[in-house]
Amino acid sequence: MKFALFLGCNIPVRVQQYDIAARAVLDRFNVEVVDFDDFKCCGYPMRNTSFKAFLLSAARNLAIAEQQELDIMTLCKCCFGSLKKAAHLLEEDPSLKDDINADLGKEGMAYRGGEISVTHLLSVLHKDLGLPAIEGKITRPFKSLNIATHYGCHALRPSDITQFDNPIEPVVFDELVEATGADSVDWPLKLECCGAPLLGSNDGLSADLTDRKLTDAKQAGGSYICSACPWCQLQFDQVQQDICERKGAEYGPPSVLYPQLLGLAMGIDKNDLALDMNRIDINGLTGYQPQEQS
Repeated sequence: MKFALFLGCNIPVRVQQYDIAARAVLDRFNVEVVDFDDFKCCGYPMRNTSFKAFLLSAARNLAIAEQQELDIMTLCKCCFGSLKKAAHLLEEDPSLKDDINADLGKEGMAYRGGEISVTHLLSVLHKDLGLPAIEGKITRPFKSLNIATHYGCHALRPSDITQFDNPIEPVVFDELVEATGADSVDWPLKLECCGAPLLGSNDGLSADLTDRKLTDAKQAGGSYICSACPWCQLQFDQVQQDICERKGAEYGPPSVLYPQLLGLAMGIDKNDLALDMNRIDINGLTGYQPQEQS
């Protein structure tokens, strides 16, 4: 199994532990990932500012993967949604694709469409590899660990385009968490926004949305929040740290990236999963694991 790995802009700069942990886990499943230096911004930041810039940015990345005859796997759900949206729009409107290809042609590129697909890490694990394969790799399952899964917005909606999971009652992330031996708790604000889209434009409201979710997850019994998007991880890790320092409050549930959680259950050394790169300490996760599989 082989994919073109699309990291986007955020992960290489601010959430490098996501990349490190994902590669460590995928390597155990013999999933090959290929890096392309020509991959640039997915276009997401421009979606509400310049439609043409968004579409051109996304199409350029799609064209690169198409040239290499490789499906794209993203770690970022914003990148996933952006690339999926662009591919859908270009497929639905041939005249729009012609317009975009006129610009891509200046670089000697073109996007034909329909030849490659865009998927997310969680989909690769759940659908391509499958839960039995994941469970077969678990050597140190978690016990008595409650996890609050945070799905994020851009993978679930618009569901007819992303085709990630049921947008009202999703199960993919919960099942992946439970494959590690942990329990996925039900919590009222599970599908609500993390607040990341407002960071930089209304920091107060952004922090309030994050704090609200953290409080809800804690009240529901979640010992950790599990994320699979760099933007969401930054909110629950870095922004949470800022909130607690400002209020003089204790931390709510720390945030663990899913490949970090899975990697620990697979017996991968915590250093190879970059646990110490999280702002809020998550080394306590090792206390929920038996020394030997029962």
